[in-house]
Amino acid sequence: MKKTQETTQIQTKTREVKPQTFRGVVVKTAMKDTATVAVSRYVKHPKYKKYQTRTKKYLVEDTGNTTQIGDQVTIVACRPLSKLKHFKIVTN
Repeated sequence: MKKTQETTQIQTKTREVKPQTFRGVVVKTAMKDTATVAVSRYVKHPKYKKYQTRTKKYLVEDTGNTTQIGDQVTIVACRPLSKLKHFKIVTN
């Protein structure tokens, strides 16, 4: 009797990973091709159950220095561009 080998095909699920996207306000544009964007989020305190605003600043790539202080922008994660820059401005 001859054994038959069955080839099983393993299907790998490929899921599309969307990069992180944030909406924030430009707070600084003093550097060349770089802007600082403050992103705020509204979170509930775990113990006191009170809501508070948390703000984090990100350094973003702003080629050509197209933004000004106070502009609302959308930033998206990208490959590391420098030690601290990991985001690019998508829209103004």
